[in-house]
Amino acid sequence: MDIEQKQAELIDHFVKKASSLKGTVLGPVIIEATSHPSLFAFSEILAVPSVAELEGTENSRYLDVLRLFAHGTWTDYKNNVERLPELISDQVLKLKQLTVLTLAETNKVLPYDQLMQELDVTNVRELEDFLINECMYAGIVRGKLDQLRRCFEVQFAAGRDLRPGQLGNMLQTLSNWLATSENLLVSIQEKIKWADTMSESDKKHRKDVEDRVEEVKKSLSLKLHTVSRPTLTSEGTRRSTLNLVE
Repeated sequence: MDIEQKQAELIDHFVKKASSLKGTVLGPVIIEATSHPSLFAFSEILAVPSVAELEGTENSRYLDVLRLFAHGTWTDYKNNVERLPELISDQVLKLKQLTVLTLAETNKVLPYDQLMQELDVTNVRELEDFLINECMYAGIVRGKLDQLRRCFEVQFAAGRDLRPGQLGNMLQTLSNWLATSENLLVSIQEKIKWADTMSESDKKHRKDVEDRVEEVKKSLSLKLHTVSRPTLTSEGTRRSTLNLVE
């Protein structure tokens, strides 16, 4: 089973589970979802009406945790630790994995120093073990560890849930890309048309040259033929006349 299919099945499982519950009993479900080693998308669970109803209640901290795992990072948790429940070890691991995905969204070369700071890792060996065992083996990223340059070169990273307002920016980016592609297509078509025109012009020019060459050949042939015909000199003419008189 590939990672996308597994994600879809897990999302469906937790959405159905959350939809059947309300209030305090949603807390353990959210903890289970944010601790699951194979689940990395949470927006569908956030959209469940009973989960959204936690807003403003004594259980709203669980909603905040779910939002953190949908859009936040390990640094976000540390900055808001006073108003969030303490995370269990599986949640800490998951949030650090999600942090790597967030960093990989905007940069394909991640310096070790930046990663160690963002993940609270103290040495390169620990960082590389985390990237290999918890990220690459999990299938959420692919890349190359460059010890010489002290960086992680990202080749692939799974996408995270869209943050509020991010969809509009994404649509604008796609719209700009589409406009650029259309302009590029028009430019290519114009170049093809120009090339076709030049090709026809070259063909016509080549034919004109060939026709001129043929004309020159015929002219030269005619002149050579005229020059090579026998002609009577004045002495020859005189002798011929004498012969006729005799």
